[in-house]
Amino acid sequence: MDFTMDLERRTLLKGLGLTTVGWAGSNAVQAQESSDLAYSTQEAGTVGSTVNYTDDVIYQIVTDRFQDGDSGNNPDGDLYSSDCSNLRKYCGGDWQGIIDKIRDGYLTEMGITALWISPPFENVTSVDADIGTSYHGYWARDFKDTNEFFGDMNVFEELVSVAHDNGIKVVMDFVPNHTSPSTADNSMEDGVLYDDGDYVTSYSDDPDDYFHHNGGTDYSNYEDQIYRNLYNLADFDQQEAYIDQYLKDAIRSWLDKGIDGIRVDAVAHMAPKWQKTLMDTIYDHKPVFTFGEWFLGTGESNQRYYDFSNDSGMSLLDFRFGQEIREVLREFNDDWEDFWDVIEETASQHDQVIDQVSFIDNHDMERFTVAGEEANTDLALAVLLTSRGTPTVYYGTEQYLTGGNDPENRKPMPSFDQSTTAYQIIQKLAPLRQSNAALAYGDTQQRWINSDVFFYEREFGDNVVLVGINRSQESYDISGLLTALPEGSYDDQLDGLLGGFGTSVNGDGSIDSFSLDPRTVCVWEYTGNTTEPALGHVGPTMGQTGHTVTVSGEGFGSSAGSVQFGSTDAPVVSWSDSKIEAEVPALAGGFYDVTVTDTDGVQSDAFADFEVLTDDQVSVRFVVNNAETDPGESVYVVGNVHELGEWNTDRSVGPFFNQVVYEYPNWYFDVNVPAETSIEFKFVKIDGDGNVTWESGSNRTYTTPSDSTGEYVGDWQA
Repeated sequence: MDFTMDLERRTLLKGLGLTTVGWAGSNAVQAQESSDLAYSTQEAGTVGSTVNYTDDVIYQIVTDRFQDGDSGNNPDGDLYSSDCSNLRKYCGGDWQGIIDKIRDGYLTEMGITALWISPPFENVTSVDADIGTSYHGYWARDFKDTNEFFGDMNVFEELVSVAHDNGIKVVMDFVPNHTSPSTADNSMEDGVLYDDGDYVTSYSDDPDDYFHHNGGTDYSNYEDQIYRNLYNLADFDQQEAYIDQYLKDAIRSWLDKGIDGIRVDAVAHMAPKWQKTLMDTIYDHKPVFTFGEWFLGTGESNQRYYDFSNDSGMSLLDFRFGQEIREVLREFNDDWEDFWDVIEETASQHDQVIDQVSFIDNHDMERFTVAGEEANTDLALAVLLTSRGTPTVYYGTEQYLTGGNDPENRKPMPSFDQSTTAYQIIQKLAPLRQSNAALAYGDTQQRWINSDVFFYEREFGDNVVLVGINRSQESYDISGLLTALPEGSYDDQLDGLLGGFGTSVNGDGSIDSFSLDPRTVCVWEYTGNTTEPALGHVGPTMGQTGHTVTVSGEGFGSSAGSVQFGSTDAPVVSWSDSKIEAEVPALAGGFYDVTVTDTDGVQSDAFADFEVLTDDQVSVRFVVNNAETDPGESVYVVGNVHELGEWNTDRSVGPFFNQVVYEYPNWYFDVNVPAETSIEFKFVKIDGDGNVTWESGSNRTYTTPSDSTGEYVGDWQA
């Protein structure tokens, strides 16, 4: 396999470690939350909600590059580069190093409240001259054991415990798409898979077809990206019953170790409806915030990306935000008008945009910081930490770590200096996300804009945050600025760190004309006392009857009112002024608005389209043969259960594929359906104008599996 590729292809590898293949050396009244004694259940541990990360700041760590806390677990021989001069090899960072940096205050004093760590499971231990080692953690061998170079399970559990004791959540990177490279000369380990120490299969020794054997993807279409290998990585066939259960058993075992969140790698490269069954498994076992990685390039927007975030049950890394902020504050190819367009687009496309995980850089792109232009990083961090979504800071960004594409973007942590401007920006703004609900839940409103200056406001309940930024080398005179801030005087929440200053707001919400100096950021905030129910977040956004759902916001009151799914009251598990836990009531599968009503009968605005699943979800491959279509037509399935659209062709499932696993005129699609259920359905053809052609004959019937995958095959009924 030739690993020479252009930038677009390299970035598409998304942390798989296959590109040119990183260590670590050593004025306002706050609403008071009160609990009804009748609903006095406490949070587990000392961390916040495991399904709501909107007031958190995540810190992403490439474990091997952060801090070597235990030299005794460092690799031997060719796997290891002791001075990290070879960024393709292991450099010694481990879980003990992360524990040490929690305990010495570096992470806690920065204000971060969640850690996203590299995949923790056992990886292959071979070395390839071209592609290096598995230091990054994305080349799994055994999903049920630990990476010995990061530590054993006792150390992992200690990391979780120490993090929790310090109010920090732990997010685990999960890689259910593949194992490891299967190289022609077997210089790696042929994609080998173990199950808790027992050999299962390898790519060349795969009699049960646990992997896809369809060649490598050329990214020509969505189907190709799912059912072919990402370059030479051994690509799981999740529709195989053993693999389906193996991956779900593995994630259950890690949930049992106390993790609080999951980042799912390469979600654009796995069947979307199978991933929905994965999310149902997670929420049925232990609900945690889960977000996927669907890579988008600069300026790229993809409707499938938005559809996945709204239908899969998981959120996404916010590549639309991340790529655009880089264009505005790093490359200077776009301006604030372009940025505002992205903010409006994403708010309209995502069902819950505040659940998307925003960033300015990560392990799959060049570092944001360019030497000599550190001020741009400061500006970008200020915007990131005050914008909608869950902000993620990539390790070393606070130290202005530079570097090009992989592996240069995964250099060792250069220092743990707490005096850098970037560190102090995070230190000042991260706590503000927890103390002012406008940053967690508020909509974004443009207040003043030109190509260089942007004033945006976040408002939720009686809480307001107004942010102004001048990215240019020129001063601008600002007039006509209006705000929702109440009349009064306001200090800059950055304490002048980025040239900001205090301001006064008039009784009509106006701010008198002023000059905004170059490279200046001002953050002004008001924390109010919200006294009527304001619903900010619902998580998870799908579930079965009996699953617990957390409703967050303000003004719910200290005594329990009620939570409604549609017109049905939900059993309340716990209630406080800012958080309610309720069970999904007994409802048929479908979409329901969620509302909160306080004891005075005041009802909140609705969170729209919470999805109630019919039952446990399993993945079934529907195959229809000999379905010839006219140009512009595609094949779909529609049936009598919610998951199949309840006979509504506007909600039919598809479009089906017809090129890789089965070829035209045979069509297939992997669909989530309720387990152990007798279903009725038909195949339909739908053209680009929405015209529907039903197949003839009686309704088809099929009894779905109880706990695994299934397949239905039939001919088109002409």
